[in-house]
Amino acid sequence: MTIADYMAAANAHYYATRDPLGAAGDFTTAPEISQMFGELIGIWIADLWSRAGSPPFRYVELGPGRGTLAVDALRAASRFGCAPMGVHLVETSPTLRAAQSARLPTAEHHDEVDALPDDAPLIIVANEFFDALPIHQYVKTADGWRERMVERGDGRLRPVPGDIPADDAIPLSLRGSQEGAIVETTPVSAAIMQRCAFRLARQGGAMLTIDYGYSGPAAGDTLQAVKAHHFADPFDDPGEVDLTAHVDFTLLADAARPASVAVSGPATQGDWLKRLGIDARLKSLSTAAPGRADELKGQRDRLVDADAMGELFKLLALTAPGWPSPAGFTGEAA
Repeated sequence: MTIADYMAAANAHYYATRDPLGAAGDFTTAPEISQMFGELIGIWIADLWSRAGSPPFRYVELGPGRGTLAVDALRAASRFGCAPMGVHLVETSPTLRAAQSARLPTAEHHDEVDALPDDAPLIIVANEFFDALPIHQYVKTADGWRERMVERGDGRLRPVPGDIPADDAIPLSLRGSQEGAIVETTPVSAAIMQRCAFRLARQGGAMLTIDYGYSGPAAGDTLQAVKAHHFADPFDDPGEVDLTAHVDFTLLADAARPASVAVSGPATQGDWLKRLGIDARLKSLSTAAPGRADELKGQRDRLVDADAMGELFKLLALTAPGWPSPAGFTGEAA
């Protein structure tokens, strides 16, 4: 099977059968590290909503984990009178749906973006959502580009080049790469981003995407597996490890532009959080709980520092025609 089919099948089983987050799980996301992360997203939403004229809107989150980000963001936004007319979570895992419902009992669940309501502007948040979507991988061989496939050999799974030429799938700027080079594409991610963008164009609103990744096109193998907070072999224990790949933010931006939405970013997570006021929020929390000052500073550093999440993680925003430019990004929306 293709890498994409393998990744889709493995992750479908993985997420359907466990809560992978936290110390007892396999990985930790920014909302689980600190309340400051979700709170600043809530402030970002409230600011944009206010400058857009305070319209009724629906809050949407793609792949919302345990619901921690939504709880923190909605709490912070409500302090400014910003409250959605509904909370909508795009989630397929029964285990995570249960965790989300415990924290957000009035939220509605949906299996896909196309099922979202179409009666009001949407403010969509996607934190570490696109990295878990299936990717195709192509490898440069002596005979040209071939799609990477997964086969069983010597008692284990392994990636191998396929038989069918795949040069047309490779961006022109990368076709001359040296033998052994790997290029990744993710049509599923592009399709979902484009559906969200056209929703915004029709209904109004904005989308904020946060993930680890790069601005492509670029060559490189970014497929990785994590288990118990350590890297693992992506082809061992399928369905029992978290499979992800770095997100190409150029691909996401290009997928959104046909909808005529404004694209802002990508900005690094560290810069964005500092522009939104994470240091002021840290000071406020530390003053209220002096005994936690060192712990809170450690949380802030993990989110912001370049050698932690600050540089690798990036943010991209979409805003509907007629909506104001979003806070936290430098320059004009394109």
